[in-house]
Formats: sequence, structure tokens, C-alpha cells
Amino acid sequence: MNEFLNWLRHDTAGLLILAGAGIALLLFLIIKVKVEPFIALVGTSVLVALAGGVSIDALVGSPIKSGDALIEKGFAGILGHITLIIGLGTVLGAILERSGGAEVLLGRLVKVFGEKGTPLAMGVTGFVLGIPVFFDIGIFVLAPLVYVAAVRGGKSLILYALPLLAGLSVTHAFLPPHPGPVAAAGLFHVELGWIIIMGLACGIPAWFASGILWGQWIGKRVQVAVPEDRVIPEAEEAVGHEPPMSVVALAIGLPMLLILGATFGNVFLPAGGFRDALVFFGNPAIALTVAVALSMWLLGTRRGMSAKDLSELSSASLKPVGMILLVVGAGAFFGAVLSATGVGNAVADSLAKAGLPVIVSAYVIACGMRLAQGSATVAIVTTGGILAPALTAGHYSQPQLALIVMAISSGSIIASHVNDGGFWIISKYFNMSVKDTLKTWTVLETVLSVVGFGMAALLYQFV
Repeated sequence: MNEFLNWLRHDTAGLLILAGAGIALLLFLIIKVKVEPFIALVGTSVLVALAGGVSIDALVGSPIKSGDALIEKGFAGILGHITLIIGLGTVLGAILERSGGAEVLLGRLVKVFGEKGTPLAMGVTGFVLGIPVFFDIGIFVLAPLVYVAAVRGGKSLILYALPLLAGLSVTHAFLPPHPGPVAAAGLFHVELGWIIIMGLACGIPAWFASGILWGQWIGKRVQVAVPEDRVIPEAEEAVGHEPPMSVVALAIGLPMLLILGATFGNVFLPAGGFRDALVFFGNPAIALTVAVALSMWLLGTRRGMSAKDLSELSSASLKPVGMILLVVGAGAFFGAVLSATGVGNAVADSLAKAGLPVIVSAYVIACGMRLAQGSATVAIVTTGGILAPALTAGHYSQPQLALIVMAISSGSIIASHVNDGGFWIISKYFNMSVKDTLKTWTVLETVLSVVGFGMAALLYQFV
């Protein structure tokens, strides 16, 4: 028995079997036994941690001190990042819906793209707004637009959600100022200009194939209704008196501009009061707080809503958030457990020794890291760290290095599944079962990954 446990905990094959068994158990509990995902995630995570040799002290701490315990850090890592953002983004979305602002924005998009082109409009919106903001922030701010489009179009929520998600995902993985490509550029000493050029060259075809072609095909075959608790009807007094497009654009665009200002200000401006102000107001939580306060005035108070109305609207919109946070936190805990058992390191070491061409190695290692631990950013940074010594010592041109970064970025987003916090955000935010999320979102990410790498490998032959 001791020999088996030692093999399971230290051999690459054993660690892969441990991870696979944990994922299989989790899917069985959720899909077949119908256990609430939050409970299934916590229970499975604890079992995998114990089987993988994580000590009791490391897993749960002690009665005196538990702040460094895996169960608390696993939850806290992602919840510390998204809790305020989810709450504020939800309230902002509710105000946009109640005031008629979401309807105004959707109407403008439909006017430009046509009724049948609404999914394409969602994809373009996700791509453009995904450049300055993080993936999850984009979901929380733009989800109400998807709900309104689905209700108005009378079709599956998936048809409108997937193009938006593809746009947000491709910018998060391929383009600055997002942390993964920026970190890889720093490790390989690549100019950000080349990262942007190659990111667009690889990312746009991947976005179109995954979000538009795949999104439209699967969106007609998987029927998902807008969750009732997310439909906030336009107030009767707002009908026919919707806010102007300029005000709606300000409410949605302000946090994006503030975040973008902080990102570039921190890079290009010297230390001082102005940069500090940009960094402060560009913090996502602060930026969204400013946007919510401004929207409460412009879209609420100025248009006849009382303080009591705004309070009731905020409270009602926040009711579904609790379960989302629990499931996302538990998903992050599961990913942290897999990392703690050493699955990610074992996969990376094994793939690094495979002797593949450098651009293929970059992609395969990133894929392995993504599948093992869930985070795209961690997969990019870890793969970059493994390959950096060889690449910086070699004779690679800037375009070649940028395309290798694109290969890593492509691998970092493949097959989002149950150890990825984003998987659970999408499942809960867009009213999908785990099975439907695997059929739609997981496949979308895989198409995005394969096409992105295909473009990088093709372009690599000509630079």
C-alpha cells in the first residue's frame, strides 16, 4: 500500500491518474448523482488532497492558525479578486436594465449589425471591450446585454453568450495589457508591439472560428433560457424615455477607461501623484464603484428613481450572487489542490523533455499546464519560465519569439474544465448545467486554442 501511495504521489503517471480520478469523481457526483456543485467540489478536493499526500496541517491548518491553509487560500485567492467586482458589476448591470440603458445599447448594435447579426455584435463587443479589462470583469459588466439580447431574440442564451465569451477570452490570452502575454513578453524580451501584431493575427481567426462559427452552430442546438432571477424588467416609467446612448456608453465605458488608464499609466508614466491617481481609480473595484455611483445618479436619481428604489434594486440583483461565489471559490480550491499535489510540475517536466520543435513544445507544455491546474495566466507564466533560458540564449527574431508567445497563449486556454474558476463563473452566470458548459464553453476554448496555435505555427514558417 505504501508503495502504491508513493507511486501515486510522486510518479508522473500516478499524479495524472490521481487528477483524472478526481475529475471523474467530481463529474459523476454533479452530473449523475446531482450533488450541488459547491458541495461536490469541496468534498472531492479534500479527498484528492489527502490521497495526493497533502498534510492535514497544510490542508486545513490548526485550531490556532488556519490562514495559510490550502482550503482558505484556495477560496480566498479568487474570491479576494472577484467578490467586489461581481457585486458591483451586478448592480451596474441591474441599473442599466431597469433604466432601459441595456435596451438602448442593444438597439444600437442591432441597427449596425442587423437582427440576425446580434451574435456577431456580441462577439465584437467582447473583443473590443476585452482589450482593456480582465475576462471576468467583462462578463460581469456585459452579461446583462446578453440577457436582454436573448430575451429580445427569443433564442438560446448560448447563441449570444459564446461570441461575447470568445472575444473576452482571446484578448485575455493573446493581447496586452493582460498579464499572461505581458509576462511572457518580459521573459523572452519581446517588444509589446510584436505581441500585439501577432496577437491580432492569431487571435482574430481564432475568435471568429470559436465564437462566431462554433458559437452559432452549438447555440442553435443547446437551448438555455435566461435565468428568471437575472431578468430585471425595464421600469414602466422608463419605456419610451430611455437614456441617451452617450449616457449608456459612459456608464459602461468609464470603468474600462479607468482600468486602461491605470495599466498604461503604470507602465509609461514616472512615479508621482498623477500616476498614483490613475492607479487608484484604475483598480477594478474602485473603477466599478465610481461607475456604479455615477450610474445611480445619471440612470437612477436624475430619471426619477428614489433612494429606496435604488436600494431595493441593488438588493434584489445581488441575491443570486452568493451561490456563484461559493461555486467559483470551491472550483478555485479544487485547482489549488491539484497544484499542491504536484500534478502541474510533473506534467511540465515530462513535456519539456519530449524533444519537440520549440513552437510545438511551447504549445504542448502550456496545454499540459492548463489541463493540470486550470489557470491560463499560470500556464503562460510557468511555460515561459521553462522555455526562457533556451529561447533567450538562441538566435530567434522578435517575430519568431512573439509567435512562440502566441503558441503558449493558445495552449493556456485549451479545454477549460472543472478546475478552472472561469468554468464555474460561466456555468452559473449563463444558467448552464455542467454537462452543457462542457459541450459549449469547453469546446469553444479548445477551438480557440487549436486555431490560435495553427495560425502561430503557419506564420512561424514565414518569419
